[in-house]
Amino acid sequence: MNNIENNVTTVKLEPVEKASIIKFIVASVIGGFLFLVPIPYGTTFTIPIGIVIDWVSGLLKLENIDLANLLVLVFITFSSIMTIVNMVCKPAFIQKNELMMKLFSPSPLYLVSRFIGLVIVYMVYFNIGPEFIISGATGGSMLGVSATLVSVILCIAFLMPLLTDFGIMEFVGVLVRNVVRPLFTVPGRSAVDLITSWMGTSNAAAILTVGQYEKGFYSAREAATISMNFSFVSLPFTYVIAKLIGVDHKFTIFYIICTLSGIILAAIMPRIPPLSKIPDTYDEISGKQIDESIPEGVSKIKWALNLAGMRAKKASSNDLLKQGLHVYSSMFMDLIPIVMAWGTLVLVLVEFTPIFNIISLPFEWYINVLGIEGAKEVAPTALVGFADMYIPPLMLANFPIERTRFIMGAATLLQIIYMTEVGLIILKSRVPVNVGHLFIVFLERTILAIPLVTMLTNLLVTF
Repeated sequence: MNNIENNVTTVKLEPVEKASIIKFIVASVIGGFLFLVPIPYGTTFTIPIGIVIDWVSGLLKLENIDLANLLVLVFITFSSIMTIVNMVCKPAFIQKNELMMKLFSPSPLYLVSRFIGLVIVYMVYFNIGPEFIISGATGGSMLGVSATLVSVILCIAFLMPLLTDFGIMEFVGVLVRNVVRPLFTVPGRSAVDLITSWMGTSNAAAILTVGQYEKGFYSAREAATISMNFSFVSLPFTYVIAKLIGVDHKFTIFYIICTLSGIILAAIMPRIPPLSKIPDTYDEISGKQIDESIPEGVSKIKWALNLAGMRAKKASSNDLLKQGLHVYSSMFMDLIPIVMAWGTLVLVLVEFTPIFNIISLPFEWYINVLGIEGAKEVAPTALVGFADMYIPPLMLANFPIERTRFIMGAATLLQIIYMTEVGLIILKSRVPVNVGHLFIVFLERTILAIPLVTMLTNLLVTF
């Protein structure tokens, strides 16, 4: 093993313009207000982004046609046709464009999802085909969920950068470095990555973390710990899930409970197998490269502001527009087909077969002991998330008991090890982790998350 000594140049305090600091502060305040601050709305409370989403959703409803349903049909049709065109003809305008290649050269799972989703959406939209597919409890439900996502993703894709691209993560990361090592057993330097993982998308967070391992900044155990504990679905996407399961009017407390439970899990998991048994060795190709130094004589707050200002300086409106378009288009090319394809098929299995009830029987007993209503009906959601993060909330969306939707929705968000997202990225990397590690960590997180969320919900939420 080639353990190279630190080769990183000592960090220096580069001057940052006052305008960049102001840019960071203004964007972060607006982003925090939109996504975190509850305000009165009708007879209840919601966050401002929720009001914006409801307004956009209202614009898509015409007297004789639901534009959101039509857009779902159009998006899936377009993505499927362009994928076929790329596979067969390999046109230069796709092959030579990185973004287009990402959209129209999907992995085998997403490729299959697009074509299954295409067939199902046409069956449901035009009400043709077997009842178990087009039923309101299966395909009809998933078309409704997909239509909801049209306005949700539209708003979130273009407003999310206020929290991710203007320096708030760098600022917070520097300030929490001193507690990261004792609490989570990972380097203080990783605080920025932890915040990025928590507030960014889970797959992007996993890519970031394994990249840091392969560059020599994390040991194998540290990379596994971060990717399996902090690749949390983003704050905006958590709102998407809350909206899907009908608890968006309680979103602030929903997210607080997810955060508190996630922090507790992140402190426990590195201290038990299998994560505790992964070696603290560095990548053989890169060796150890980490350097956590802060410029001599510079205060922590000044350094945090400096990093935040530098990040804000790089954020341009043109780049944010491109990023928003990319997020929106990529989510629709991948997310909507998965919702229509696998969401429908899983609901068919749930509604018309006993398979998930059988394999989830131990979780049914466990959930029932914890006093969660409807244990038999929601127990399958504790297991299906290992395949994909979208399936559990889709199964919970129409369950009648709000408290159960709230608890199980939060618990499944805390599972993190979704094979179509985090799992495949880790397995493809040089981090020494296998499917067995992933499944055991998934089960451990699930078993610990359900009582944690239940306890916090009982203490903090009134239904």
